[in-house]
Amino acid sequence: MSTKILPESEVRPNLSHGDEGDHERFSHYADKNKITESMVTGTPIRALCGKIWVPSRDPKKYPVCPECKEIYEGLPKGEPAE
Repeated sequence: MSTKILPESEVRPNLSHGDEGDHERFSHYADKNKITESMVTGTPIRALCGKIWVPSRDPKKYPVCPECKEIYEGLPKGEPAE
């Protein structure tokens, strides 16, 4: 019998998303060019918060994802987000 020691990992509380469906209640931040391309091609993209989706609705109708907003505000000014 052996005992495994798991490596330490960063644990971040998920305050903005009570369940997986909550992602759909927000507008997400992603690279503007990738959003446009995704809307045309249907290819999924990744938001700053990690959500992968195909943009298809008017983002102005939804509040901004708090996690995306926090990450965006922490980015150095003048550098594009990926």
